[in-house]
Formats: sequence, structure tokens, C-alpha cells
Amino acid sequence: MLETQTSAVPGTRKKRLSSRLASWMRWLHIYSSMLGLATVLFFSVTGITLNHPDWFPNLERSREASGYLSLDLLSAEGDPLKLEIVEWLRNSHHITARLSDFSVDDFQCVVGFAGPGYSADVFIDRQTGKYDMQELSLGIVAVINDLHKGRDTGPIWKVVIDISAILLTFISASGLVLICWLRRKLISGILTMLVGTILIFWASYLAL
Repeated sequence: MLETQTSAVPGTRKKRLSSRLASWMRWLHIYSSMLGLATVLFFSVTGITLNHPDWFPNLERSREASGYLSLDLLSAEGDPLKLEIVEWLRNSHHITARLSDFSVDDFQCVVGFAGPGYSADVFIDRQTGKYDMQELSLGIVAVINDLHKGRDTGPIWKVVIDISAILLTFISASGLVLICWLRRKLISGILTMLVGTILIFWASYLAL
């Protein structure tokens, strides 16, 4: 009788450990899914807007402006004061996008600003200080599309994309692990996963 009780203890402990692990994995899966809900929704919606741009109205707006910069900033006989020029243009034309380019030659400076769904290019004559600006805003759909692609978004948004990718990977992996505890659904779940995997590889093959 004592041997039977002793041999039953390891099996009971193993069962409790498995149950506790399943409970923790279920908790992590549920709350990581809730945490990543907005991420999944955002990248799902922007997948549609990227794939079907013709479904949405064209909200493109363009603007042109011109003016004069102080020749002291351009330093015709030396290097232009880049920081001061950029800040002057930002303040004068309410530009909030990141600086994407500042090129200089003997005759002109070209200053470029870029952000999601936005661009502005300024051409400055170094001899006279006259400049012409071409600004283009593509609308909210273009903004979220660029956010989806991480284009002209800066380092903070790139970190957000990385974290989102890690989170979605964990959600998928934890869901796959959880199904191992569902004995009755294990075979059908794995078969469904294989069908989905085959379909995505087949579709990607056809797209090549």
C-alpha cells in the first residue's frame, strides 16, 4: 500500500506542474492579446488601405511658398548655418516633419523635410537669399500607410514596430503552445495551422 502511494506522488506533482504551466500560458496569451489588440487592428486596417488605395478619396494637398533668407545665414563665402536655416524655415512655415536632407553647392542649398504622408522641399539661392518651397500633404490614409511601412517615421516609431512584431510573435507562439493542452482539439488545430501555412506559402509563390 505504501509503495502505491509513493509512486503516485511524482505523477500528481507532474500533473499539478502541467496544470500550473497551462494556467500561466493561458494568462500570458490572453493579456498579451489584449495588449496587442490595437496593434493587430492597426496593421490589419492599414494592410487594406495599402492594398486598395483606390477605395479611398484622394486627400492630397500641395502648397507653394517663397521668401528671402538673411544672407548672414547663407554665408556666401563660407558654409551655411544649417541649424539656423532649418529652424528659421520651421518657424516661418510651421513645419514639424523631420529634416531628411540638406545639400549645399556653390549656388544653392536644398533643404528637405519628410514625415508620414508629408514632404517639403526648399530651394535657396545662396547669392540672393531667395527661396522657393514646395510642400505636399497626402492625407490621413497616406499617413497611416507610411506608419505601417515605417517610412519617414524616426527611431521611436521603429522601436514601436519592433515591439509590435515581438508581441505578435509571442501571441502566435503562445497560442500554438496552448493547443497542446487541448487534447481533443490538438489534431484538428495542428491540421488547421498546416492548411493556413500551406495557403500563405502557395499565395506567396504565385505572387513571385
